[in-house]
Amino acid sequence: MASSTPCSIGVLGAGAWGTGIACQIAPHQPVMLWGRDAAQMLRLQAERVNAAYLPGISLPPSLGLTADLDAALRHAAGPLGLLLLAVPTSGLRATAQAVRIFNADKPRGARVQHVLWLCKGFEQGSGLLPHAVLDAVFAAMDAAPATGALSGPSFAQEVARGLPVALTLASADAALRSFAVTALHHGAMRIYATPDVIGVEVGGAVKNVLAIATGVSDGMGLGHNARAALITRGLAELSRLGVALGGQAETFMGLSGLGDLVLTATGDLSRNRRVGLALAQGDSLERIVATLGHVAEGVHTAQTALQLARAHRVSMPITEAVSRLLDGKLTPREALSGLLQRQARGE
Repeated sequence: MASSTPCSIGVLGAGAWGTGIACQIAPHQPVMLWGRDAAQMLRLQAERVNAAYLPGISLPPSLGLTADLDAALRHAAGPLGLLLLAVPTSGLRATAQAVRIFNADKPRGARVQHVLWLCKGFEQGSGLLPHAVLDAVFAAMDAAPATGALSGPSFAQEVARGLPVALTLASADAALRSFAVTALHHGAMRIYATPDVIGVEVGGAVKNVLAIATGVSDGMGLGHNARAALITRGLAELSRLGVALGGQAETFMGLSGLGDLVLTATGDLSRNRRVGLALAQGDSLERIVATLGHVAEGVHTAQTALQLARAHRVSMPITEAVSRLLDGKLTPREALSGLLQRQARGE
């Protein structure tokens, strides 16, 4: 199904995921991709490939590229504009502040009115989920943009190649849900809408921690049975925390819960899974992160998720084991042995 309403889409962040989704959308809607590194964006314009993040994948001829943030925001402004924040969670606050500054002196028709974030995880330091970060930044704005999350099982490399993908769009604003689905839903990319922002965010954050655990198990050669057990019991952990934080239980059985967990825990393109595989082989976390070259959100999410679990009296033994492993308090073998030795309980 093609999009029925033309929409000018700006994508902030020229990493793997920002570039990937820009490539997927560009044949259907006018898209401008912004990156803060001017030299990188010049290379992308000259070579039409993002060699640093998506080597070997050609950028669509229609995809606009810029290092001019103001130009990208102008492209996504107005009633038929949509801005996608494809920056890591660590960069979300600063990016949102740039949107607030852009809108400050603009008439309503020239402001950014629709914003979706694509990052997953908790803000370091504050422990806030992305929606809370944007709420804080936009709180004092006159006519703040409508906001929502775009999440679900997706590897940037496959999305950039135009392969089929299904994502969840979460927003408390029904009008934004309708507008964004119309703008983004087409033959290769299916969009499913929900008002459950917190559920979608928790699913997207905690699955990265669980993928590290699964990577450790696979790296130690513990087999498919162990992997299935970790995914299933991990889903239970994720759901308990999500409900405690205000999410809806059914969300965790959908694309942004079970779907994203299965993909991230089993797919060889998963950065978080690769962290676990490398830890199982005895590599240090510092070396792994340095070698990876991309953000593995689970490394930063584990401790925050565990703190929230304790605050809300939620049992998350897999998350706790991963957190202690990342802190150097357990070896991979000790972490998994501790899980195997837990007392029997009802499911």
